[in-house]
Formats: sequence, C-alpha cells, structure tokens
Amino acid sequence: MPHLTVEYSNNLPQFEADKALMALNQALVASGQFEEIGIKSRTVRFDKFLVGTAPTGRAFVHAKLAILTGRTVEIKQTLSKSLLDALQAMCVWPAGLQVQLCVEVQEIERESYAKTSVG
Repeated sequence: MPHLTVEYSNNLPQFEADKALMALNQALVASGQFEEIGIKSRTVRFDKFLVGTAPTGRAFVHAKLAILTGRTVEIKQTLSKSLLDALQAMCVWPAGLQVQLCVEVQEIERESYAKTSVG
C-alpha cells in the first residue's frame, strides 16, 4: 500500500511516464507514511479524451492515490500537495496548451483489504 495510478492525455510528448513514477514514488517515500517496497504505481495514457468542450488545446495529468483508511485529513492534504508539487516540477509544460494537473486521494477500507507477497 499505497496504489498510485497516473492518467494522462497523449498530447503531452514531453511527459516521461517512467520519470514521473519515480518522482511520485520518491515523494510518497519522503512523506514518511509508506514503506518504499509497498508503493505500487502505474500510468495509463489516454489516446481518446476531451477536456471540457474544446476539441484541442487542452491536456491533463490526474494522479489517483489509494490509501488505507485511518489517516487524518491533514495527512491526506499533505500527500496530495506533495504529489501535485512533484507533477508540476516534472517537466516544462508546453506553451499554448492548457494542462490540468490534479491529485485525488481515495481511501480503501482497511478491514476488507487483503495483501500477500509471494516469491
């Protein structure tokens, strides 16, 4: 735990998914909330997307952090801000393209979550 999913639009050629995952994972480790080995992150690039109603000129990167219940609102806000800061610093965002960066913190019910490691 946690699970981090980064969704992004395909009109961001300068967005390097591998580097993004590393930067975001490092931010999560630095938070002191998670063990390094427990972080699972992945990216999903969308070829078909629409931001608002404009057919062009817009893009997005949306990070969804799923964590077990039990953390305070302040801790969740700190996690969200640190991930957003990492996203902003990730690359030079293209001029003329409105890029929306956002972070969402979701909770997974601790009592029903199951996990094991093999190998």
